[in-house]
Amino acid sequence: MIEKIKDLIVVQQNMARQALSEYSVFVENIIVSNTTDQNRIEHTLDGILDFCFDADMLLLFKKLCRYYFTINPLATALYINIYREIWSDDSIDNEG
Repeated sequence: MIEKIKDLIVVQQNMARQALSEYSVFVENIIVSNTTDQNRIEHTLDGILDFCFDADMLLLFKKLCRYYFTINPLATALYINIYREIWSDDSIDNEG
């Protein structure tokens, strides 16, 4: 059982590394092109949120949130709250 869990962790880490590689390009492109396409930004944030268990992905999420805050502060705050609901240790403790 422990070996299966270790294997799952390795798979999860590999997926996060691949996602980081791909989403880093998307985020850089959004910022460098100074895009204000909120659908594009939010779609990217949605994808990154799935991998915020990884510290580097969390940094990427924060980077895009800082950028998006200048465009839509309310939506950015909503994404930060979604992050907290999904990944906060408090949400685990409150489940039961």
